[in-house]
Amino acid sequence: MITKPIQPILTVAVAPHVHCGRTIKGYMMETILALFPAIAMAIVAFGMGAIRVMALSCAVAILSEAICNHITKRELSIDDLSAIHTGLLFAFLLPASAPWWLVAIGATSSIVVGKMIFGGLGGNPLASPLVGWAICRISWGDFMDTNATMLMSELPAPLQQLKFFGVESIQSLDTTSLILGKQLGGLGEVQIAALLAGGVFLLVRKHITWEIPTAFVAGVLGTAYIYQLIDSTGYAPPLFHLLSGGTIFGAIFLATDPASSPIGKIPRLLYGLMAGTMVIIIRVYGIYPDGVPFAILLANLFTPLLDRIRPKPFGGPYHLTNENED
Repeated sequence: MITKPIQPILTVAVAPHVHCGRTIKGYMMETILALFPAIAMAIVAFGMGAIRVMALSCAVAILSEAICNHITKRELSIDDLSAIHTGLLFAFLLPASAPWWLVAIGATSSIVVGKMIFGGLGGNPLASPLVGWAICRISWGDFMDTNATMLMSELPAPLQQLKFFGVESIQSLDTTSLILGKQLGGLGEVQIAALLAGGVFLLVRKHITWEIPTAFVAGVLGTAYIYQLIDSTGYAPPLFHLLSGGTIFGAIFLATDPASSPIGKIPRLLYGLMAGTMVIIIRVYGIYPDGVPFAILLANLFTPLLDRIRPKPFGGPYHLTNENED
């Protein structure tokens, strides 16, 4: 006599028990789509130089992750598009004049040092593209800046002018031109209008929340305004700091990195405010014209501490006590 196997009444499995339908690949795909307007504007502004830097950075990032997967004998993870995403974000921080070896070293560092050494996607305590950027910036600072040929073009270099020639040198800059990306800097980070469009898309798709970008911008504007109150002739206006360099890019695409940013609403607000404030402090006192990448890296270090800020459990005590206390 053949009987059918008895179906279990209760099935126990590992969480998550309910899936929202989103995947890592889908998340990365939509984030890359949000970068497409800035990619197009960068190509229009910088031509083949922009295509060369972005293509090489993405290719090296994919190859680096594949090699790491092979060395660690892990399943190939390049099909989730996270390597392309990291390579593209790193390329956005580079000038179109960056030499090929600098792009290759930075993209490799972003993947190996910024991501895979911590176990891969989701384990990185720092924003991966910024790790590669910081290594290149500290090691080969001259190659990370726009070269002499580009400086002789009609495009202004707002942050460099402010740092080396003072507030008087930026008085003639047009706000509309800055919004349209007509400034020298990272080939993608200066495309303000395109980045804002991509940010709106990410907010609508709920890939990012409003807290970090809003607090980041508030920190930049508020701190710059305080310096303006101290000396209106010695410090640049808040709007200039907002529209110059990588402020918008950092607020929307770098500071919101899920792995290196806090989880709760209050921690996200404090994190964004801290990063935005440090942008201005670095620009005013630091040796680097743009302080956005370093400010976000410093804020990343505070993420574990900020994640300890949690709401009081329902019905629980107001203060946590030591379990060893009587």
